[in-house]
Amino acid sequence: MTTPLQIGFIPLIDAAALIVAVEKGFVQAEGLEVSLVREVSWSNVRDKLNIGLFDAAHILAPVPIASSLGLGHVKVPIVVPLTLSLNGNAITVSPALYAEIMTEIDGEALDPMATARALSRVVATRRRNGGEPLTFGMTFPFSTQNYQLRFWMAAGGIDPDEDVRLVVLPPPFMVDSIAGGQIDGFCVGAPWNSIAVDRGVGRILHFGSDIMQRAAEKVLAIRQPWAEKNQQALAALVRAVFGAAQFIETPGNRNDVARILARGEYIGVDAEVILRTLQGRLKIAPDGTIREDDRYMLLAREEASAPDPIQAAWLYAQMVRWRQTSLSPKALTAAQSVFRPDLYEAAFGRDTQRQTASRAIGAFTGPVFDPEQIAAYFAALQIGDGKL
Repeated sequence: MTTPLQIGFIPLIDAAALIVAVEKGFVQAEGLEVSLVREVSWSNVRDKLNIGLFDAAHILAPVPIASSLGLGHVKVPIVVPLTLSLNGNAITVSPALYAEIMTEIDGEALDPMATARALSRVVATRRRNGGEPLTFGMTFPFSTQNYQLRFWMAAGGIDPDEDVRLVVLPPPFMVDSIAGGQIDGFCVGAPWNSIAVDRGVGRILHFGSDIMQRAAEKVLAIRQPWAEKNQQALAALVRAVFGAAQFIETPGNRNDVARILARGEYIGVDAEVILRTLQGRLKIAPDGTIREDDRYMLLAREEASAPDPIQAAWLYAQMVRWRQTSLSPKALTAAQSVFRPDLYEAAFGRDTQRQTASRAIGAFTGPVFDPEQIAAYFAALQIGDGKL
């Protein structure tokens, strides 16, 4: 007898493990029958998960924390038994803004601090000349994209809430928005940065891994009551998705995976764009310049699938820094408890303490993040210090 599950996703390459788990029989081998439902916005995915229309979801890593704390919406306890991807974002700007940044830059174009300071000078010049503030798109207020944009800008002296405009756009809408001049740049997951470059309307300035070496991006999210009542099905789903992630990380399988993801019911873009992303070989400029980074997106390598409470603590700290909530030891503990390495390890019959180890976030600047020293972390920041 199979267990039927309804799982929501957004058309992004970091949904690959879920899609491949269905298409290559991993879920069926675990006795599950999974229906994948493509959505256009993260609010749709969150709301359908929260009210039980979805049994699980591919979702932005901060959203389960926000839902569990009751931030921005109703309070619904969500657990994360598996991370679907680490990294995978990029910051893309219009060709015109890229030229302005390069005119002002003092340093290397791949150095986030150099570009952040150059952007700060561009912003200051616009203000002196009476120009409109620059507008950047991000996918959701509770998103790693939002926090990476803000972290990068603030490092250069820009106040993201005062000096620029940040607007929410669903990932598939980013390219048309920058092409139409409604936004000057955006931070989003693959493949939409690459699509902007291929259309000649964007230039990839930084990979997300330039901003943070190791950042939880998308997770498998499940309502806590469902997880408690369906432990065997949950463990089976974790095993199936992890197996699919390993399959994708095997170089010889990537052409096959790219063809699957390219189908209209999933991502609906050219398979070559998807393949380049899986290989960590992204075209960053309309002239065809390729940049390679094998850590652009991690699905199973480097224990990427294991949910890490340090990641949850860092995401909570960003919510505090940018005034989405206030600092509370109780809330910090609750945020960390959303990411459940015990559920992940239990799916494989292993002991959490022996198997799961945290790793550093690896931000390009600022203090090393330690959830036991959040006050000191905020004290070292110049903008958005989280003091509410």
